[in-house]
Amino acid sequence: MQSSNKQNLIDLCLQTFCSPSRTKSSSIIGESSGSSDNTSKLLAPCGQSIGNLLAHLSTSIRTQTGHQELTLQRLDDLLALAKEKFYAFPFKDVPECWRALFLEASLLEFSALASRKSLSLDEKKDENSDLDVIDDRVIDQMVETMDMALIMVGAPASETMRLAIDCAMDLLQKMHEEIIGDERSTKSPTKRQKISCSDSPSKFKISYQDRFPSISITSPSLLNPITRVTSDEINVNNDEGNMDKFAKHMHQPQDRTLGAEPLIITGSIDPWPARNQKPWSSPSYLLSKTIGGRRLVPIEVGRSYVDSGWGQKIVTFKDFMTEYMLSLAKDGEAKETGYLAQHNLFYQIPSLRNDITIPDYCYVYPPQPHSSCSPALKEKYAQMEELQEPLINAWFGPAGTISPLHTDPYHNILAQVVGKKYLRLYPPRETSKLYARGIEDGGIDMSNTSEVDIGVLEGWDGTIEEQEEERKKFPEAESAKYWDCVLEEGEVLYIPVGWWHYVRGLSASFSVSFWWN
Repeated sequence: MQSSNKQNLIDLCLQTFCSPSRTKSSSIIGESSGSSDNTSKLLAPCGQSIGNLLAHLSTSIRTQTGHQELTLQRLDDLLALAKEKFYAFPFKDVPECWRALFLEASLLEFSALASRKSLSLDEKKDENSDLDVIDDRVIDQMVETMDMALIMVGAPASETMRLAIDCAMDLLQKMHEEIIGDERSTKSPTKRQKISCSDSPSKFKISYQDRFPSISITSPSLLNPITRVTSDEINVNNDEGNMDKFAKHMHQPQDRTLGAEPLIITGSIDPWPARNQKPWSSPSYLLSKTIGGRRLVPIEVGRSYVDSGWGQKIVTFKDFMTEYMLSLAKDGEAKETGYLAQHNLFYQIPSLRNDITIPDYCYVYPPQPHSSCSPALKEKYAQMEELQEPLINAWFGPAGTISPLHTDPYHNILAQVVGKKYLRLYPPRETSKLYARGIEDGGIDMSNTSEVDIGVLEGWDGTIEEQEEERKKFPEAESAKYWDCVLEEGEVLYIPVGWWHYVRGLSASFSVSFWWN
């Protein structure tokens, strides 16, 4: 069966990624580029020799001529050249030609690996091996190649190309499942097995450890709890034709000096597959949707993105799960926090996107930012194009993750799929007491983030000396009025545009944010 999937994958690569018409197609760079030039024009600033080399390598792969290892080496050289340019500019300013080169070379390398002669990586041929299968280690390389392109460059603008990439990764997923099925059929069962990141979903169902660690952080006492309503109480479909209750909540606030207030809605995501038959609370299920944990994800490492020791790195989903989600710190040792934060995981892995649905609340036309919002936020909101669909991001991490106090230029529905989080929200009118940052080193605009560390201010984090220093440094912060909550599994929280919010993971947690305007 894998031979059939392999042939389908090869056909897809040769006909789409290595097609001679690629140089005549529309822009392959992310939609934000707004370019309608074809690929060859995008690549032109890289130099004619690079364009010629790409065309030669594409032909070599498509016609199965030339030396395979030399082809792969040349593609690695092109990828290294493009990556070098990524570090020569601020990321948002990387010229499109180098982005185009990185994506094109990645697609060709993926194709070269898929169509490679079926020998193991050490070039040794096993007489009993099936020459129609792709070596497990080659699948590792293929996934890494494609995911690095998706993370570094973004989704292609062409819907045809996006679908082709999705199809290619889906075929790899099926091939991986077949490999695992074959391996399992040759092994005798063992008692009380631990989760293996390469095992199949069916095997995981019998694993007694298929859950996240039950470690949790004590929730702070709630001072001004956010209102909770059921999904039936705040329906968005009113048969009487009147303004639905959620729209009324946003557009007809009880306190006009506040504007629309935060609101917790219970029961609205209970029907999601992610909460039922395809549970995101199951480590094995998540691993099974990532080609055995091979998919690459960008993560934040450190307590908070405003801390000095904070950093970012790209790791396999398996390594993220093993190191940060499933392992426990040894006694007396501090465990480093890893957080898959604000990542569009769902364009990268569409099968996970199918486990959720966009809440109806995101299709209710929202109000403009409240008059008490900062001029900078109101200007940014006004300049943004109206979204046709919400921006969807994943937030996945262990207990102890922190998003520092900040604002967003969108209205937000935050869905808590797994675990629970503490959130504290301040209305825009309290902005003057929250010490917004400004332009920082490197010209980065941090004006949407507060200098106040809520955890240290409240005595949850830091030493006594650090806590006292925080209060002296930001004397107005303690008098700012806020609303707070523990967002429980299965609930969603509406966060109005411009409201400051601090988020603290109380357990292993998987949230999804839906930004809309």
